Amino acid sequence: MRFYPYKGSQYYFYYDAIYLLTQTDSCAISVAIMYVERIKNRQGSKVYQQILLRESYREPGAPRSRVKHRTLLNLTHCSPEDISAIEIALKHKNDLNKLREIVQAEIRHEQGRSVGVVWLLYRIAQRIGLVKALGNSQPARRALWQVLARLIDQGSRLSAVRLAKEHAACEVLGLTDFSENELYKAMDWLDERQEKIEDALYRKHHELKPPQLFLYDVTSSYLEGTQNAYGFYGYNRDGKKGKLQIVVGLLTDGEGIPISVGVFEGNTPDQKTVPAQIRKMAERFGVREVTLVGDRGMLKSAQCEALNEESFHYLTAITKPQIESLLKSGVLQLEMFDEDIYEVEFEGNRYLLRRNPTRAAEIAASREDKFKSVCRRVAKKNIYLNEHPKAQVEVAVREITEYLEKLRIDSWVKIEVKGRQIIIEKDRQKLEHASRLDGCYVLKTDVPKEQASAEQLHARYKDLTKVERAFGIMKTNHLELRPVYVRTAAHTRAHVFTVMLAYRLRCELETAWCDLDITVEEGLKQLSTLCADQITIGKQCGYLSIPKPRQTLAQLFASCDVNLPTNLPRKQVNVATKHKLASRRKTN
Repeated sequence: MRFYPYKGSQYYFYYDAIYLLTQTDSCAISVAIMYVERIKNRQGSKVYQQILLRESYREPGAPRSRVKHRTLLNLTHCSPEDISAIEIALKHKNDLNKLREIVQAEIRHEQGRSVGVVWLLYRIAQRIGLVKALGNSQPARRALWQVLARLIDQGSRLSAVRLAKEHAACEVLGLTDFSENELYKAMDWLDERQEKIEDALYRKHHELKPPQLFLYDVTSSYLEGTQNAYGFYGYNRDGKKGKLQIVVGLLTDGEGIPISVGVFEGNTPDQKTVPAQIRKMAERFGVREVTLVGDRGMLKSAQCEALNEESFHYLTAITKPQIESLLKSGVLQLEMFDEDIYEVEFEGNRYLLRRNPTRAAEIAASREDKFKSVCRRVAKKNIYLNEHPKAQVEVAVREITEYLEKLRIDSWVKIEVKGRQIIIEKDRQKLEHASRLDGCYVLKTDVPKEQASAEQLHARYKDLTKVERAFGIMKTNHLELRPVYVRTAAHTRAHVFTVMLAYRLRCELETAWCDLDITVEEGLKQLSTLCADQITIGKQCGYLSIPKPRQTLAQLFASCDVNLPTNLPRKQVNVATKHKLASRRKTN
């Protein structure tokens, strides 16, 4: 009897039986009989059944009464369908053509579920250690499915259930029956184990060579609802007024690969999120003599002192008021700002000064656009005042003044009134003072010179753009962290952690497909078109036969060094939503 990597398919047992019969010579068939025997044993009140594939035979020349028996295969653990398939094969063993006709008549070929994208993502998740970090329990597999579903088609837990009905998630991941309720329970399970999973992934990739540089940044994500446990009003980076928000902090290594993510209340200041990251690096990851790179306003005096207590270094940018203060005290001078980096040492810190001419030009252009916008508004007001003699000039001036304050150009724009006409013009002296720091920035660090040069530190600070890019992909671009369809604190943390893990897989795809003329989103969409061929025999479940992928898909698999299996066992799993979409739609 031959064995296959995926047993349990009645289709294979049919042809295995045929193979076994056809490999027996005609002489042996005349003296040997193969059959299925069921043996029952009683032990106390329980009855146990053993099912064996056996053969009765008589050695040539032996008397007819001397018949021997031998066991060929133990079928006890096989499914009833498999056993029935063998019995059918034995029944028609003397007419193999008839047996083949029966098998072929009962085989049905249908289009099965999409398998390409799930298989590729699952294999990559194995490679980076995510599958091992999660484990093999059903909650772990459901949590993994939510990570993969976030890459395939973003949405809620309800949509993840419906997505599993169109993809071979149960066959590939080994999922059993589930609905959105089980996915929510898996989120609780994931939240409880977030630290262990992050630690396992960190050890997998950084244990032999711990990173010497960590990048950290925060962002906010607004909420559509009002019941989220982390939802508070705060500084909204999305420009959504009147919306509650959550704050998300992302810690990555120097290459921008995510290591850990945290969720904070929406009114948490940036610097208040830093102590949690220091504890992670010191206690959980056990690193020493590393540098934390943070954006301006995040690493202030208290945070820098906390880093120094753990023998950590810091690299950050100081704010414009801080630059003004250093200029006023004479530590820095305007002549030091140039395209080339200029370094100043003061009170044990290194200050790296530079002027970005491109950024300076952008700021000047923006300032000019704002002034033109005010001019257009003033022109409309003058026309209105001319056509309406009873209109008050003071009211129009107040509106223009408020508009200048809104655009933050009131410091260098002068307003005059001549009769019933409003005149605005630039105050050249104040404009020059306001624009003297355009494109200028200052980096502050305590990293010794022997460890890193000014150019190296400047390059490391620019690496923060990798975290900003990660936020762009995680929030709105591909993985769509928002809208947040959950309310509890545990579910919110698990949702954000799921998005981070999905981004971790996405980084692997970007690296593997960097030389291909395709985006990650396009590649995943193309892989979703690879569907299995569903083979059904009679009324049984059968199996999934995976066709050879076309050239473009084969290239995607090859770039990731992933091989497709030839077949998968088809699982009869009940995957359905508790809340039906059709019943929730409004009808006219």
